[in-house]
Amino acid sequence: MGEGMGESTPVRLRVNGVTTALVCPPERILLDLLREDLNLTGTKRGCDLGTCGCCTVWVDGKPVLSCLTLARLVSGRDITTIEGVTPASGLSDLQRAFVDHGATQCGFCTPGFVMTATALLRDHPHPTKPEIERAIAGNLCRCTGYIKIVEAVAATAEGRP
Repeated sequence: MGEGMGESTPVRLRVNGVTTALVCPPERILLDLLREDLNLTGTKRGCDLGTCGCCTVWVDGKPVLSCLTLARLVSGRDITTIEGVTPASGLSDLQRAFVDHGATQCGFCTPGFVMTATALLRDHPHPTKPEIERAIAGNLCRCTGYIKIVEAVAATAEGRP
């Protein structure tokens, strides 16, 4: 057995407001737990290296890369995925802005951008365009050129009281 490998580990998480208990190998990453064990497939697998941001989720309200996060290390914490920020009634104001501004293109990176930008707008409701650009710097998009994404986040901020 390699270092860090061993017996399965109990993991208890509150995911999108629902408490879940699982037993998983100690090397299980949060991304796999969400996608494979909980069937929350909105969080995307992009690079598996922590460079693209497609797998961004919140741990206790802070954006983290789920492909680099061991599930056992976030046991007992609150996890929010894209499914958790999407209202049951439809799209959030930011998600609607992504659609309206053409910021989705292929859409693969969109959940990661929405998670990162939602956290920005929650913590800093009226960011400047340079602040938006800095906040999303850890998310990669190969389709949009980022301009439409920044415009969608800025438009959402402008529409808030």
